[in-house]
Amino acid sequence: MHLWQATVPFCLLATALPSAAAAAWGFTDATVAVQPKGAGVNGGFKETFSSSKPLSKPVSFIGADTLRVTLTTQEGSSAKRPHQAFLLLKDSQTGLDISYPFTVKDNGKARVDLKDLPIQFLSLTKPVDARVVLGGFGNSEAYDSSVFKLSINRDPDVPVPTTEVPRYGKQPEIHHTFKDSPTNPPIIITLFFVALVGATLPVLAGLWLFLGANVNHLSSAFKSAPLPHAVFLGSLVAFEGIFFLYYTSWNLFQLLPAAAVAGAVAFVSGSRALGEVQGRRFAGLR
Repeated sequence: MHLWQATVPFCLLATALPSAAAAAWGFTDATVAVQPKGAGVNGGFKETFSSSKPLSKPVSFIGADTLRVTLTTQEGSSAKRPHQAFLLLKDSQTGLDISYPFTVKDNGKARVDLKDLPIQFLSLTKPVDARVVLGGFGNSEAYDSSVFKLSINRDPDVPVPTTEVPRYGKQPEIHHTFKDSPTNPPIIITLFFVALVGATLPVLAGLWLFLGANVNHLSSAFKSAPLPHAVFLGSLVAFEGIFFLYYTSWNLFQLLPAAAVAGAVAFVSGSRALGEVQGRRFAGLR
């Protein structure tokens, strides 16, 4: 009875060890297809392979072809998306390699399309290894094995491209074409609008007198506060002069400082002038 109780745990452990050891990354339903340019949808080469049995013959590939590898990734016996999945092309003699990541869905369906190879691979004369590399987090063993040989063919009449790229040296001269500066409208149009503005001044003066403006207080206003009134009127005239200079020759960076100074002078002198006007109104003079 004691021997049977001691044997049960060992049997359970023995049955669990193979399942733990079998947890490894792999794939199923793998195909490799080469579609030449202009061959149509069903044209070209297509072959299936497995994780344990690579293709026996090299896959021929030309620069204008499109190579597509599809498979279903698995962890153990269930389809699963790995953390890393890519197709690795490696030359065993030179050690030259390049990797192309698979596009993997949540159900493990993976695909990678390869069309243009780097210049370094075009000069190789022997087939290179095409390896599938799968791995993820956890204790599952990663998969890294050669699944087929890729024979890179090229036109013998076309010279092998060089990898040397000139980075330094004299470059062609660059000629910039700048936009023309804005110009003023013709003088006739300018004078026309100046005349329109000038024609409103008599109308403005007539309305001012009609509303009860007392011109007789002009002399008393200048006697009470001559400097504020004169400076205020001078700042208004200065504004018109600044706008005229901006229209004829100045730019915005010349206009803004001058307008700021004239505005500050108009604010200070205007407050003093309005104070004098308010004093006369409080005295009952209008």
